[in-house]
Amino acid sequence: MEHFAGLDVSVKDTSVCIVDGAGKIVREVKVASEPDDLLQVLRNPAYCFKRIGLEAGPLSQWLFSALAEADLPVICVETRHMRAVLKAQINKTDRNDARGIAQMMRVGLYRPVHVKTLRSQKLRMLLTHRKLLQSKAIAVDNDLRATLRNFGLKVGIAGRTRFEARIVELLEYLPDLAVLVEPLLVVRRVLREQIAVLHRRLLTIVRDDEVCRRLMTMPGVGPVVALTYRATVDVPARFRKSKSVGAVFGLTCSRDQSGERDHPGAISRCGDEMMRTMLYEAAQSMLRSTQWSWLKAWAMQIARRRGMKRAIVALARRLAVIMHRIWVDGTEFRWTREVTA
Repeated sequence: MEHFAGLDVSVKDTSVCIVDGAGKIVREVKVASEPDDLLQVLRNPAYCFKRIGLEAGPLSQWLFSALAEADLPVICVETRHMRAVLKAQINKTDRNDARGIAQMMRVGLYRPVHVKTLRSQKLRMLLTHRKLLQSKAIAVDNDLRATLRNFGLKVGIAGRTRFEARIVELLEYLPDLAVLVEPLLVVRRVLREQIAVLHRRLLTIVRDDEVCRRLMTMPGVGPVVALTYRATVDVPARFRKSKSVGAVFGLTCSRDQSGERDHPGAISRCGDEMMRTMLYEAAQSMLRSTQWSWLKAWAMQIARRRGMKRAIVALARRLAVIMHRIWVDGTEFRWTREVTA
């Protein structure tokens, strides 16, 4: 008899529910959120699993990899879809969630998500840490500007290299304020140094990656955008059509249709927010540059008809599609539509 299992994972414990093909609960247990403890339950020879489901979350990649290596039919389920299904329960508990996930596996009512490879997870960590340090450095700069302005000290326009010298200059005759500001200047200096370290590592990875170099042949696509795309897509073969990439990144319009009502909405903003932001910035960079290409001409025609903001979103969506095709075909970006001999 076939069996199905649902895993409701938390940081410390995981609730496990096993049901048979008829939906009858065979076993319920709570174990530690460790691969060995889960395998001890799921590798019982009395069970013949067809599907084992767990929700996408902080521990899902780690647990998914361990269960997949043990040749178990594990599936990582999309979070929002699972939440919508389980919302029908009156009482939300870990035990009930595990039951609901098991039943979803049994009837096939789930939407699987791609679990990234180990290399892509490491690249994503590099990009996330770099972005975090950048946001903290900007926050320190803004805080210094705001607090000094309370004392009538205006930093004004100052680049990253000139900023600290400008602060020291303003506080030259105010030692009591200088003592308070110095710790932030030290933190800012360390943040900028470590951002440079991570950026150099990023550039080294991109320089040695053949896919990233081909993606960078597109106008507006630099090392950060190329590596973000590389880490986010991970396995290009998981998209049957290149056109599907735009929808996965939340760059296609939502729709509200029922009976006589059919209202197209704004973009869905689903999927990876970092990748969507990178594509939007790449589209802006292309439209601001002086280099001309058939793709920029296409976007400018949309801008004349629908406005610049819609043109940027449309261009970001098309960038995602073309980059996937470049990756799959092993080609580079063509600046003109004519194929040269």
